[in-house]
Amino acid sequence: IMGKLIKNAKIINENKIFEADLLIEGQIITKISSSISVNHHDVIDIKGNFLIPGVIDDQVHFREPGLTHKANIFSESRAAIAGGITTYFEMPNTIPQTLTRKLHGEKINIGLNSSLANFSFFFGASNENLEEVLKVNFKHTPGVKIFMGSSTGNMLVDDYKVLNSIFSKCSSLIATHCEDEQTIKYNLMLAKRKYGDKIPITEHPIIRSREACYKSSSLAVELAKKNNSRLHILHISTADELDLFTNQLPLKSKKITSEACIHHLTFNSNDYEKLGSNIKWNPAVKNLSDQNAIWKAVLDDRIDVIATDHAPHTIQEKSNSYLNCPSGGPLVQHALPMMLQHMKNGKIGIEKVVEKMCHAPADCFNLVKRGYVREGFFADLVSFKEKKWKVSNENILYHCKWSPFIDKNFDYYIDHVFVNGHMCYKNGVFNEEKMGQLVEFDNY
Repeated sequence: IMGKLIKNAKIINENKIFEADLLIEGQIITKISSSISVNHHDVIDIKGNFLIPGVIDDQVHFREPGLTHKANIFSESRAAIAGGITTYFEMPNTIPQTLTRKLHGEKINIGLNSSLANFSFFFGASNENLEEVLKVNFKHTPGVKIFMGSSTGNMLVDDYKVLNSIFSKCSSLIATHCEDEQTIKYNLMLAKRKYGDKIPITEHPIIRSREACYKSSSLAVELAKKNNSRLHILHISTADELDLFTNQLPLKSKKITSEACIHHLTFNSNDYEKLGSNIKWNPAVKNLSDQNAIWKAVLDDRIDVIATDHAPHTIQEKSNSYLNCPSGGPLVQHALPMMLQHMKNGKIGIEKVVEKMCHAPADCFNLVKRGYVREGFFADLVSFKEKKWKVSNENILYHCKWSPFIDKNFDYYIDHVFVNGHMCYKNGVFNEEKMGQLVEFDNY
């Protein structure tokens, strides 16, 4: 068989919806036309279902190496594929942390051997590893990740001199987690004084407050402007921070970009009562007014991309009391279905979902030949249709086996996923004979 022919697709791409056939030869889309007929090709008739570029998730934590009781690259890339995510960028806070080129290379090898989706790994910054950061080849690396907040062990970069050095010397994209450590410590001290060990989960957005977020985000923007750096601020959670971003420039021209996450678009502080620590994230899910402001900024392009910050922990870990309960939750399998649900509920147009989850991440990171349904691009494709289904313990694919969306009904069902032209998923069944690829960036 020569290649694959996808018939009768309703393609959503670059703000248009149109019906077409699509020819794939090897890994590449070679033709898109209203009607294509060829011999000796594998014909896949998707019968008028929607076809979009594979989702690109710029922020996941797949926990390998060192934390594989929570998740691993195989299990989570598999869940990502089922959720229509064909490319992900994974974060450096594993054990050991990805702070050297040797450890970064080892992680890439794990990806090549066990990731079903395409992948790349961020390089971590610490207070001590600037020399190493400056030697990284960013052809296959999305950027440098700085934790400007206490999310994780000794990866907290809180030394102003070090931060300024990274921003002034680093030519790559700098992605930041922005929460001010001193503010959080002070708020936590107040909470302990008030509640002792029994801090309720509803205090989480008060401890990891809007002030903590804004203080850190505004510092990152100040450093980026001073040094003319390429800055990408992850998981914006407050209305206050939105003034730091502009929609006056096209994405490709922006030096300072930002991301919204599924959980900050979907939940607010009213949900802690019912969902408890299952929606404990850093930065915290905040007020309804913040949620609404984030939506507005996504729709008017002050916020550039939508991602997951997929960060699984075991049910046992999440069941601990506030002080011992880790932040984060699994999201890759349900992110696109949730955004399609928001579309169904009138919050966002389908073209905008595709823009923010597929096109914009590719543009934001200068990803080579991905993120669009175009001739000459890699055939990373997802088809979905209107069909009701429910999240249950039986169909959750995360290694940790739980989800904040348990028992949720979705109206859209993902039925085909192609990675580099290989159909790796169809109606709940995986074809795992080919692994994803290390992606390439056109930056450096």
